Amino acid sequence: MNTAAKLSAYGAALALVAAGAWAAGTAVGPLPGASASSGHTGTTGGEDTGHGDAHSGTVAEGARTDLPGGLASSRGGYTLTPTSTTLSTGTDQPFSFRVLGQDGAPVTGFEVEHDKRMHLIVVRRDTAGFQHVHPDMAADGTWSVPLTLTEAGTYRVFADFTPTGGSATTLGTDIFVAGQFTPRSYPSSRVAEVDGYQVRLTGDLVAGTASPLRLSVTRDGQPVTDLQPYLAAYGHLVALRLGDLAYLHVHPDGAPGDGRTPAGPDVDFVAEVPTAGGYRLFLDFQHAGAVHTAEFTVDATTGTPTGPAGVESTGHGHG
Repeated sequence: MNTAAKLSAYGAALALVAAGAWAAGTAVGPLPGASASSGHTGTTGGEDTGHGDAHSGTVAEGARTDLPGGLASSRGGYTLTPTSTTLSTGTDQPFSFRVLGQDGAPVTGFEVEHDKRMHLIVVRRDTAGFQHVHPDMAADGTWSVPLTLTEAGTYRVFADFTPTGGSATTLGTDIFVAGQFTPRSYPSSRVAEVDGYQVRLTGDLVAGTASPLRLSVTRDGQPVTDLQPYLAAYGHLVALRLGDLAYLHVHPDGAPGDGRTPAGPDVDFVAEVPTAGGYRLFLDFQHAGAVHTAEFTVDATTGTPTGPAGVESTGHGHG
């Protein structure tokens, strides 16, 4: 096949991928029951139902009438709109987007949650290339951030935010990086090696139930007892359901400086996932001035959660 024919075939394939993503996005958003009132407040059909802070709602199948976070680009009166959905491979690729209100105007008022007004999660649809970054917003409501996209593929972008006067919301959309790639699969794993650290996960995910989890950090075989606060916590945990990438953002029990939360080696969470099946978990933690990300692959089951000692089955996830 000559070069022109190859490019033509690739362009057709990319168009099919984009059309499929558009159809999926249309199927999941906007959701029935979203507020029909005008303005940037009033988030009927939004995500939080009053479980703790605005960044810490839970997601339980049957407990809500809407979908888990990140499956729709529009919900609760807000719409995630990228400036461009096609990027190239490389480091420091500029990416920008807006969050539009029901009146179609960019939203410019956001609450600070865990030290930032916007948390952006970027991951390829096979869960490779996970990034947790924090864009800057211009006066016109345009958020911008450089992304490192070293491999081709379709990436899911999650915007995790709380609009002023509204509820915690997670919107998702796809962006496309042209080129050939081989999708990856991940076997079950409860021990992660990252940057010379070993992180061990104990506890089980049980669908629809608050599930205690513990992440234990060691380095060179020694417990790390001087974790540094990162975004007002000793760790951030994101769970993505394999298949559709339903999003769950979990924060640990306790906080630095509260007089009861040690700076490692254990970071305790209580997570609630919506269904049984496979999940990819990503833990961000900071030590020695650098942020590291440990990755795990686990299966959620049904039944009664069995968690590590000392972690109560009450807590807050965010979907």
